[in-house]
Amino acid sequence: MNLEGKKVIITGAAMGIGFATAKMLLKEGCIVTVWDLNEKELLNAKNEFEKISNKFFLYVADVTDRKRINELVEQAIKDMGSIDILINNAGFVKKGNLIENSFEVWDKTIDINLTSMIYIIHSVLPKMYEKNFGHIVNISSASGLLGVAGLSVYAATKWAVWGLTESMRFETMNANKNIKWTSIHPSYLAKGLFEGAKLNFLGNLIVPLVKSHDVIAKAIVEDALKKEKYCVRRPRSLRLAIILRGLLPDFLFQKIVLLMGVHNSMNQFKGREN
Repeated sequence: MNLEGKKVIITGAAMGIGFATAKMLLKEGCIVTVWDLNEKELLNAKNEFEKISNKFFLYVADVTDRKRINELVEQAIKDMGSIDILINNAGFVKKGNLIENSFEVWDKTIDINLTSMIYIIHSVLPKMYEKNFGHIVNISSASGLLGVAGLSVYAATKWAVWGLTESMRFETMNANKNIKWTSIHPSYLAKGLFEGAKLNFLGNLIVPLVKSHDVIAKAIVEDALKKEKYCVRRPRSLRLAIILRGLLPDFLFQKIVLLMGVHNSMNQFKGREN
């Protein structure tokens, strides 16, 4: 896809992957609408975006509020004229084994990471159908490929995002609509939402930490949008999770996962502040 002039919505884009992606797309000549719940960080993002372009719009948004989402989609049409690209990036994580956290935490995890994505796609997709063009990028995770202790509900939502993305690709194919779909699967980032989480020495040799949010932003812009790839993983060695799971007996695959320290990888998790 040629990105010049394309109209984009990015959720959760005042910080992290969404912020880095917004900056790259502005440099590509896109018109970008950013949604985020954090008003203070939106103002900080505005100052950075203005150094690149004035073709952006910022809105405070709770992505779990379906009425607000519908309003903001209509606002995006007014602001930009249409929606060519949707990047569902907003996410929430809280460490804890299943029985350690409250149902309120798990409800929030599911609502932000999965249910809100369904809301937004449901609102945006008809607009793309009208002009028979669009690309929707959904942020999944490496934990959408492997189960991780201390991340069970989060991982469940990210496995669901992968399944949702693939299923929707087939739905739009069946409808003969020119809509592209990509799921993005980042491993642990050295800084930000997953700071402190890491594999052991062997695991880190095979699947090293992602150095910065820019690495994932570049994967979204270059691989997902420009090259229209279906499933993008960073680091690329994450594809071994799929290959080995398919080739090896289950017990042997699980032993390799344990040897890499996946089961203990959240032990030193700090996250972004709290």
